[in-house]
Parts: sequence; structure tokens; C-alpha cells
Amino acid sequence: MTISSSLNAGVAGLAANATQLATISDNIANSSTYGYKRAEADFHSMVIDGGSGSYSAGGVRVTTNRLIDESGALVTTSNSTDLAVRGDGFLPVTTESDVGTDNGEEAMYLTTTGSFRTDEDGILKTESGLVLLGWPAEADGTVPEYPRDTADGLEPVQINVNQFAGEPTENISLGMNLPATETEYGGTGDSLTLPIEYLDNLGTSQSLTITFTPSVSATIGDATNTWSMSISDSATPGEVIAAYDLVFADDRDYGGTLESVTHDAATETIDDIDATKTSSYDAATGILRVYVDGGPIDIDIGAQHDSAGMTQLSDSFAPTSISKDGSPVGIMTSVEVDANGYVIANFDIGISRVVYQIPLISMSNPNGLTSLDNQTYQISSESGSFYLWDAGDGATGDIVSYALEESSVDVANELTNLIHTQRAYSSNAKVIQTVDEMLQETTNIKR
Repeated sequence: MTISSSLNAGVAGLAANATQLATISDNIANSSTYGYKRAEADFHSMVIDGGSGSYSAGGVRVTTNRLIDESGALVTTSNSTDLAVRGDGFLPVTTESDVGTDNGEEAMYLTTTGSFRTDEDGILKTESGLVLLGWPAEADGTVPEYPRDTADGLEPVQINVNQFAGEPTENISLGMNLPATETEYGGTGDSLTLPIEYLDNLGTSQSLTITFTPSVSATIGDATNTWSMSISDSATPGEVIAAYDLVFADDRDYGGTLESVTHDAATETIDDIDATKTSSYDAATGILRVYVDGGPIDIDIGAQHDSAGMTQLSDSFAPTSISKDGSPVGIMTSVEVDANGYVIANFDIGISRVVYQIPLISMSNPNGLTSLDNQTYQISSESGSFYLWDAGDGATGDIVSYALEESSVDVANELTNLIHTQRAYSSNAKVIQTVDEMLQETTNIKR
């Protein structure tokens, strides 16, 4: 009956507008919630074919969805581990309860922003219990290759604020001048020594002692321009770990620069040098590699005919420039996250080290994700399969630290929709009231 279908349509309209009112209420309530994604209600008409000469109202039905792919504005904060995604992609997180089970199988959830701080165990998490996930780096700061289509390699980001770290010396640049007069006839033949500090693998100070011994000419008015150079290591006292014969040019074009460097293996006295560890000299780069107790160190003495390296001029013995890498042991002072998702620990000795990498997750249909509490989402069949990207690569944006993402809700727009919804609800109620009056008139008809 047509009048009955009108009543059903009015009831359907009330229910549909009540649902829209619920989404508007949720949006307005979360207008200040960081990372909140706006929900909306979509109305769909229902058509019932009543046949020729009659019409039946089908009414309306409503579906709701959350616009997860809409991004809110970013606001700056004072916390380096307040993170927000700028562009597409999601941060991987898990829950505090999953980490507490300690079974190594934390469930992965997604979010676009979070204010993460270390707890008593150094784990980065939010006040609502979301724990940040990332790939752990090796001791040298490199991040291994992890599978990108699974969360198996991810683990809670844990920062040891009392962590100590140091860097061993691996490269030394040696610029110095040897006195040319010492290789002339009548030279003293005295050895010259130069100690150079380096840091071993444990951050302990050690030293290399480089001894230069001139080869004195036996001919009056002549000079050999030749020196023997031996290197000893304080970690293995009494042993010569490397020895070389240095010859300097004396022509007009390259006078005073290195002409040749020959490895003198016979002079070396260290017992445990591996036969494959030859302390040879590379004339193109100017680097000779020596093996101290903790491993190799590359010493740059200057390439052939390079005046910036080791020279033999005049009558003075003087280091002109000595530089080296490595650092003593220091304590961690702060943590930062860069745009590519690398979690960087800063130490009070001035060094920085990568400790984790946070990937960004993408999928074909973000709006198909399952919405959960605390602005988190979960992969579903409708969202499609996911992939873990390096932040800034592929289909993802980058990570912004010292920032949080605001809600995507426009309050002015929601209030406008609220007015429309109220009017529509009142109109549907009026339809029901009218149908009721019409039915009342029908029952009042007397025979």
C-alpha cells in the first residue's frame, strides 16, 4: 500500500539522518584529536517498482566510511620524537599489551602521527600505549636488508639513554716535512720520531710511533734523499708492525715530494701478521695500510709528487698537518628522527649513530583499512596488501619530527552539515506525522 510505504520511507529517513548525526557528532568531538580522520555518511536511494498506476516509496539507506587518505595540517612541537607523516604512508606501531606478552609476535597496526616518548625500559610509546616499530641497525649504524612485504623484521624501538659508544680510528692523514740536510754527506744519521695517538676498538687511547732514519750519503756534496720509516704500536710493544723505504725527488718539477715508497717486510718484527695483510703503498691515493692489534688503519702520507703530503725540504723536521677519525667513549644525550625514518642517537662527544630505521607503509586502498581506537588502523582484505618503503621513496612521503598531524575535520563544514541534517530529520518526522494523520482519517471513515 502506497501510504504504508510512505511511513516506511519516513522511518528510514529518520534512521539515516540519525546515522549522519552520529558521524557529525564524532567528527566535532574529535576536531582537536591529533591524527583523527573524518567520518562521513553516504545516502543511497531504494527504489521499489510498484507496477503500472501505483508507486511505492523505497526510502533510503545509509553507509558510513572514514576518509583515512585525507591528511590534516602539521603543527610543530618541542619533542624530537613527535612524529607525523607528510604525504602518503603510515607509521608502523603495536600496542603496549602486545609488547608485554614477550612472545616476539607483536601485531602491526598503522597510524599517521604520534607523540612518542621513552618509558622506563627505553621503549618509544605514546600515552595511549602505542609502541613505535622499526628495523634495528647493526653496531656500525648500517641497516640490514629486511623483507618489505611482512612485518617480521620490525621490533619495538628501544632507546638506551645510558648507552655508551665510541668509534675506533680507521684513517690517519699525515702531513710533515723531513730535513733534506740529514741525508747529505756529514749528516748526523739520528733517527726522528713522531708519536700519533689513535683509539682502539674499545675506545682506549693507543699510539703509533713512527721512526724516520735517514740514509746518509757517503759522498761529499751528495745526498741520498732516502729515509727508512718504521711504525710500532703501543698495543704490541717492542714490535715493528710496518716498515718502508722512502725516496724523495730532487728534480726541479717535483723536488721535495715523494718519488717512491717501498714496503720493507724484512724489517717488520710482529709475529702474527697474516701473509695476506701486506702493508703496501698506493702511489695513486697516497695511502698505506698498517695493521694494529685491533685491525687495519689507513695512513695517508701523500700521493707520488704530491706536495700536500709528506715532503723533504730544507733542514727542519715538523709535522704540518695531522688529522684522524675515531672518537673516545661518550654517553647518549638525545635522539632524533630524520626525514628518511632513521632514528639517530647523538652522543656528548659529538658523534651520531643510526640505531633504527622506521619504514612507511603503503597499500592500494587506505580507506579500506579497519579503523581501531587511538587513530590506529589495521590491514584488511579491502585495503589490499601492504609494502614497507624507506620514507621518502616509492609511493610514500617522508617523516617529520617535532610535529604532529591535526585532525582532518573542518568544524565549520560539520556545523553546516548539522543544520542540514536537523532540517532533514524534522522533515522526515513531519512525513510520519502526516501519514499518521492520514491513517487516522482513514480509520474515522464510517460505513
